[in-house]
Amino acid sequence: EPSWANIRDKVAVGDLDGAHMLAAMPLAASLGLGGTPPVPMVVPAVLNLGGNAITVSTALWEQMEQASPDAVQAPARALRRVVERRRAMGAPPLVFAVVFAYSSHNYLLRFWLAEAGIDPERDVRIVFVPPPLMPANLSARYIDGFCVGEPWNQRIVDLRAGRIILSTTEIWAGHPEKVFAVTAAWAERHPNTLRAVVAAIVEAARWMDEPGNRREAARVLAQRDYVNAPEEIIAAAMAGQPRFEPDGPVLDRPDYVVFHRYAANFPWRSQAEWTLGQMRRCRQITDAVDIAALAARVYRPDIYREVARALGAPCPNNDSKVEGVHRASWILAEASQPMVMGPDAFCDGRAFDARDVAAYIAARINDAADKTTNGSIGTERRADIHAARRPS
Repeated sequence: EPSWANIRDKVAVGDLDGAHMLAAMPLAASLGLGGTPPVPMVVPAVLNLGGNAITVSTALWEQMEQASPDAVQAPARALRRVVERRRAMGAPPLVFAVVFAYSSHNYLLRFWLAEAGIDPERDVRIVFVPPPLMPANLSARYIDGFCVGEPWNQRIVDLRAGRIILSTTEIWAGHPEKVFAVTAAWAERHPNTLRAVVAAIVEAARWMDEPGNRREAARVLAQRDYVNAPEEIIAAAMAGQPRFEPDGPVLDRPDYVVFHRYAANFPWRSQAEWTLGQMRRCRQITDAVDIAALAARVYRPDIYREVARALGAPCPNNDSKVEGVHRASWILAEASQPMVMGPDAFCDGRAFDARDVAAYIAARINDAADKTTNGSIGTERRADIHAARRPS
């Protein structure tokens, strides 16, 4: 399919029975965001955690290195200094691309920029570009950087046109990325088929998380009908062995992308609520949206739990958890059997408790405003400067 919007629309009208979607898409579609009629959707399973990165052009990276001697260790500070210098010179804002308005790429990039003291609405320009077109747009200097899933970050490194400055798991460790979604009407008409598909997804995800199978997966994905990218760069990301720069070392990042372990396939409602909180913060939705109720309608851990029980697979007992508490692996005891979980920390060190989304958003906005004012992007900014306008 040519775009995320095309996938959403084909599922909505029934041309597709279900689809691999960005985690925020079924939430947005259920509300009718993006100029489409509301179509209630259901997410019975998550497909993966992580797998995205932020990449900048060679030209921007050189500016970041000049602006800050510790750009590799602290890319946020280096980028902020570049932004400050450009503003002082009257230069146009840097342009960053994300794949879709309703995507973790958009929300995590904005989250990270704000934490760095950069206003994601006024100090940079964020545009939307389909994933396979990111490398060409960066190489042609139409954009200065992007946040996208692999293998397109590795592709830029392979082309020697830029470098990865951080993975999105450094912004929110273990964040959900892609999900499987169907319309609520289809789920009601085909309950047995839906559960059979979810069971197949769980089995496939379990297979994908076996290190020895990643190479075979990369071979399949490299084909023209699928990702249509060099097998080696797909394999590097899949195996958790990316390069962040041309001729740089191969890194050991076993959790660069996770398909099954850490309860990866479980559709946590708390993660849906965090996403909806970011949508509210970006003014894509208003306070009138009942975040808890919408998350409960769309993200369906009850369906997943039925499938896990039939498969004899471990499964969390609760539908939600406090996000952002753990910086290392931990054990989830509230499950059908104890489950090893991965880190879930946010880059700002705050935890997210879905029981008080409004307080969390307010604290983030105030923090971002303080960082912008005190971090020298400009003292003229208001306290709500990081609440972005509705995307056009």
